[in-house]
Amino acid sequence: MGPELVAFAAVGGCAYAADLGLFVWLRGPMGWDPITAKSLSFLAGCTVAYVGNALGTYRHASAGVSRLRQYGVFFAVNVAGALVQLSCLAVSHYGLGLTSQRADTVSGAGVGMVLATVLRFWGTRTLVFRMSPVRRARTVREGRLGSWTG
Repeated sequence: MGPELVAFAAVGGCAYAADLGLFVWLRGPMGWDPITAKSLSFLAGCTVAYVGNALGTYRHASAGVSRLRQYGVFFAVNVAGALVQLSCLAVSHYGLGLTSQRADTVSGAGVGMVLATVLRFWGTRTLVFRMSPVRRARTVREGRLGSWTG
């Protein structure tokens, strides 16, 4: 699971960079409103993450499966992760009354991000790119799971 987790994190970092970069560009030079900009950047980040995981981290689990179905489930898992982050922020800000910018950052981008990442890793691994136990054992034995070069 180590190489798989490292590959998943690397793909996630690229997706985060795409999301953030597009959001900043759409809000700044393009002058878009924040909700539209974030919606489009979230979709772009999900797409980058899906492609990276489908072609890299979980490429051996993708054979013979509808990419459209996979993307739909992947998108749903990412929306669930976003809801976890928003829930952490809402509980902290509105439920506990911790309203400083630092508290919002810790709850949304800290605690919320960690919990959402755990959910996304589990969901991506078990719902999107699942393998049969026999195929997973064979792939691990051959040293291909999580490898970008195998």
